[in-house]
Amino acid sequence: MTRLTAPWLEIPAVQRVCVLLEAAGYRALYVGGCVRNTLLGYPVFDHDLSTDARPDTVVAVMEAAGLRVIPTGIEHGTVTVIADGEPFEITTFRHDIETDGRRAVVHFADTVTEDARRRDFTMNAIYCDRLGEIIDPLGGMADLGARRLRFVGNACHRVREDYLRILRFFRFSAWYADPETGFDAAALDACARNIDGLSRISAERIGGEMRKLLAAPDPSHSVAVMQTTGVLRAILPGADMTALPVVVHLESQLGLDPDPILRLAALGGKDVPRRLRLSRDDARRLAVIGAAARSDQGPGELGYRNGRHDGLAALILRAGLMGVAVSPGDARALSGGAEARFPVTARDLMGRYEGAGLGRQLRAIEQRWIASGFALGRQDLLS
Repeated sequence: MTRLTAPWLEIPAVQRVCVLLEAAGYRALYVGGCVRNTLLGYPVFDHDLSTDARPDTVVAVMEAAGLRVIPTGIEHGTVTVIADGEPFEITTFRHDIETDGRRAVVHFADTVTEDARRRDFTMNAIYCDRLGEIIDPLGGMADLGARRLRFVGNACHRVREDYLRILRFFRFSAWYADPETGFDAAALDACARNIDGLSRISAERIGGEMRKLLAAPDPSHSVAVMQTTGVLRAILPGADMTALPVVVHLESQLGLDPDPILRLAALGGKDVPRRLRLSRDDARRLAVIGAAARSDQGPGELGYRNGRHDGLAALILRAGLMGVAVSPGDARALSGGAEARFPVTARDLMGRYEGAGLGRQLRAIEQRWIASGFALGRQDLLS
């Protein structure tokens, strides 16, 4: 018998929610990311519970104990319980009886095996109780141990239940699979056969998956296979992943955290903000980084005009597009530019210039200051 040990299992709220369900005569099993990530040694952020109790019973049990209950998806068997300020998503065992590639009509089930068979990947169909005892109805532990990502049951059926699973397959591959073992052939075939289904998925959902994929330590291998299978072209026409591995390497070399927007800029493509429904800030940043990388601004000016964070992203993107490294000198120049403050203001030129002429002169002085490596002082620039 395999038993899971993890600090989160010792949290009083984690135990309390389970005990309440068990005392009422029901099973309470943690499933999905919290189990998978613990087994892999990754951080755990969510505690999702699965139970044979029906949603109305879960609500009654939790409210009787004085806990707040939010009916987040009660028609699909899901409620969120707040215990000690901690949210727990509790979902009744279920299986899908009808799907249209986006939404499913569900029927509540009585056994954990039925529940497991409707999940996407075998490594996401591993359960544990509040004592850490593992329940593995579909052999997901073997796949997790081999870092092998496989769909539950028939891969085409799983994909056609929700076409977003195509992108989830590549996202989970980037985060959890071993690239040395290659991609599961049945899964790749299912993804390639059902690419047209992605057109039925909202831009928000596609954009969310792409951000999560590009936030992986190194998504290059997954994105390369997305390009080979045609998936990348389907969601981002005109995108090309050639620069992505260089950008990922340079981020790591410079000690930076993964930057999904920089990586998205490396992919390029047509009408990216609309196709991925980016936020206004992300769309602005994507445009700024792309334009700065393709400008004739030197490293110092990149830092001065865009700040250290976006300036360095632009410098990395430029290097990635050219297939070269970022030199230590360029990185230092960029940092210096980001800290530089232009010592001349429009007021200094008033009386000698006005209107458009004042603006032109101010810009000319600023360019001379930048060309000097930000060395010239106010008196030198005004003389």
